[in-house]
Amino acid sequence: MAAITASSSVITVRKQNPNLFSSSYSQSINQNLRIPSTNFAKTPLHLSLSKSSSSASSRIIPVSATTSDDSSFTAATSFHGVCYVLGENIDTDQIIPAEYLTLVPSKPEEYKKLGSFALIGLPTDKYPIKFVPNGEFKSKYSIIIAGDNFGCGSSREHAPVALGAAGVTAVVAESYARIFFRNSVATGEVYPLESETRLCDECTTGDVITIELGESLLINHSTGKEYKLKPIGDAGPVIEAGGIFAYARKAGMIPTLAPSS
Repeated sequence: MAAITASSSVITVRKQNPNLFSSSYSQSINQNLRIPSTNFAKTPLHLSLSKSSSSASSRIIPVSATTSDDSSFTAATSFHGVCYVLGENIDTDQIIPAEYLTLVPSKPEEYKKLGSFALIGLPTDKYPIKFVPNGEFKSKYSIIIAGDNFGCGSSREHAPVALGAAGVTAVVAESYARIFFRNSVATGEVYPLESETRLCDECTTGDVITIELGESLLINHSTGKEYKLKPIGDAGPVIEAGGIFAYARKAGMIPTLAPSS
């Protein structure tokens, strides 16, 4: 049985396969975790970054998506919204600068604030349209389209969490930094989808987009064009469950936590 650990602020799933969540994103997560192939409806997974009393290293503590006993969940099949288009090499400091990492996602007000700071590190000369308007906590852009190497830079779980808090459901990029892809799956905050073509040159900020997960298809209603995406594969059910801990609970691998009083 796989051991699920959280160490140095990075969720890891340890087995004898060291390439889990490697650049081969289509690798079978279910096979490595030995979790039944069941789809769950996505529920928010808020995370707490806290210091262990016995260790100086921080660890992730999931504190939500733990109270439902309903096993009759259905998978999300499509997303519809307005897109925000980025270029390549968007790093985690542009997604959520380090000065905001003191915000604790498990606290509702601080999780909400994280959304207001999503993509605040983008250079304004290149991206004059603010992703989240001043004074707002949510973005009207629920789908991000980007180029190569999205999420590069330092490994911070706050990056996908901030995007999720801002209302982002999916990122469609040409490729991802491995740690951002893994953190997106582990937290269950956003779907990190890969495009087969360079969509950041095909789409414009403000275009109306539909993503059909089952068909691995992106439809740009503003241009009338359709594009094939790479299948999300076995990462999909983990994201649907609300992250790796919630997925393991739904599968009976770890106990379901009682609601905090």
